Amino acid sequence: MASGTCTYWVYVARCADDTLYCGIAVDIAARIAEHDAGTGAKYTRGRGPLAVIYKRRCATKGLALRLEYAIKQLTLPQKRRLLADPKRIANLVRQLKRRMTSQVGSRVKDAETSRSG
Repeated sequence: MASGTCTYWVYVARCADDTLYCGIAVDIAARIAEHDAGTGAKYTRGRGPLAVIYKRRCATKGLALRLEYAIKQLTLPQKRRLLADPKRIANLVRQLKRRMTSQVGSRVKDAETSRSG
């Protein structure tokens, strides 16, 4: 890994009460330890121990944040369906990457338009 670069992971953990929690981390094991110690996210306090049931490496922090947000917007049954089928997750990541690319393209176009005007 090049100096100054981080690998961001999106993870989904099953809480002791059978709910699911989604987050991002550079070091998943350390983050789960924080959750289990009660110093992680407010949602996971008192819901431990947590067990990681899914993790995905993301090339950028931006993609990791978008994937985390997309998963958090789902209902519990939707999350379970998503996690049960790796193709669904791959499709979701492709959609997010496309959106990110089109947003960057439109910002470049907007910047070029404002410079030429």
